Amino acid sequence: MINRLDQALQFQQTALSLRSSRQELLASNISNADTPNYKAKDIDFASALQSALGGVTKQLPIVQTSAMHLEGNTGNSILGSPVMYRSPIQPSADGNTVDMDVERAQFADNALRYEASVKFVSDELKEILTAIQG
Repeated sequence: MINRLDQALQFQQTALSLRSSRQELLASNISNADTPNYKAKDIDFASALQSALGGVTKQLPIVQTSAMHLEGNTGNSILGSPVMYRSPIQPSADGNTVDMDVERAQFADNALRYEASVKFVSDELKEILTAIQG
C-alpha cells in the first residue's frame, strides 16, 4: 500500500524538490546582483526533471590517471542535472551577468509553478483519502 502511495506521488515530489532548488539558485542570483564578476546560474527544469525521474545523470565521471590526483567535485548539480550559467543579455562593466528583470520574472514563474505543484499534491492526497474513507 505504501509503495503505491509513494509511486503515485513520486513525480510531484521530484518536481517540488527541483522547484525548491531552482528557487534557491534564482534567489542567489538576485542577492548577488551587485557582486562584481558574479555569474547568474540556472537549470533547465524540463531536462532536470526528466533525468531525475529516469535516474540518468548527464555528468561524465572524472578519470584519474594518477593516484595523486584529487577527486572531482560534482557539487554544481541539482539531482544529477548540471547547473548552467545564464547567458547575459547585456554585459555589465563589472562582469556581473545578473539581469534583475529576467531573474525576477524567473523567480515569480518558478514560485507560481511551485505553488501549483503543491496544490496538485494536496488534491491528489484528498482523492486518496476520499478513496480510503469511502
